Amino acid sequence: MGLLSLEDTIKEKLKDRKNAHFMLVDGMSKLLTEKVKNCQSLDFQVSGVKWRLVIRLSRGRKDHLSFVLEITDEKCTGSTWDVKFNFKIGIVPQTGPDYCFVLVGHQNEKKRSQGLANFISHTDLKERFLVNDKAGFYAEISDVQPNFPVTRIPRTMGTAERFKLIEFSPKNSRFTWKITQFSSFDGEEHSSYEFTVGPRRWKLVMYPKGNGDGKGNSLSLYLFASDYVTNGPKGGTLAIYKLRVLDQLNRNHCETECRYWFPYNPVNQMDSLWGRPKFLPLEELHKSSRGFLVNDQIYIGVEISIVSTTEYL
Repeated sequence: MGLLSLEDTIKEKLKDRKNAHFMLVDGMSKLLTEKVKNCQSLDFQVSGVKWRLVIRLSRGRKDHLSFVLEITDEKCTGSTWDVKFNFKIGIVPQTGPDYCFVLVGHQNEKKRSQGLANFISHTDLKERFLVNDKAGFYAEISDVQPNFPVTRIPRTMGTAERFKLIEFSPKNSRFTWKITQFSSFDGEEHSSYEFTVGPRRWKLVMYPKGNGDGKGNSLSLYLFASDYVTNGPKGGTLAIYKLRVLDQLNRNHCETECRYWFPYNPVNQMDSLWGRPKFLPLEELHKSSRGFLVNDQIYIGVEISIVSTTEYL
């Protein structure tokens, strides 16, 4: 009988680790080569408190990954909340014992995350745990003692998710918005039609005369993450993308790269908007030699290079 897949190995462990959450990261090479700076799990609940796993590039040692556990619970607001707990963080191997560390946790307003800044080296990860560009990380939490009331829902087994990083070719992720009669636009804000890339619908949002720090001096440009087109969990979506205004004469486009974790928050949709308030100075926009505005026509675009998707295992 052959080895279990990493997915099946994780599913087997869920039976015995009821207070654990596993995150299978599919696309680890994008993190190790710094195309992506961090990966984060869905929120999950243990002992009435919500948590999240975060894997990121180590800030101290470039050849290491850090692994932290964060409290994300909406009850943890203000300056007086406090949670004490024990936890274990580790990586799932295909065979043999886990690579793990047992830690004592104590989080509050001043310290909302804990873990190890230099959790594992890139070399050890590649040699011992990376399988088909995938690695399985987990945290197991126990003895949770919050100083505020919670509703503890007993867990019968652990939980797990697949976090996948998808890289797109430009032809499949580029959207261009052609605007005619630009000078006749009324109102502060204008939006493009929605388009789909990865698990969500998106649209461009433009302020012709600027907003925020760009009000009155710049064209402001943003990407907005709308609804999901998949049936999976509605957590945050990481997107790496370029916003641009096209130079119609010389192809010397104005563009900037952005990266942002777009939450899913129907109540406060402004959380799902990210870009640049000072994207293009109005003085530059209206210079005929720059080619951004020709015959009162402008082309605004976005190219999304990497998007994350999440599904339950």
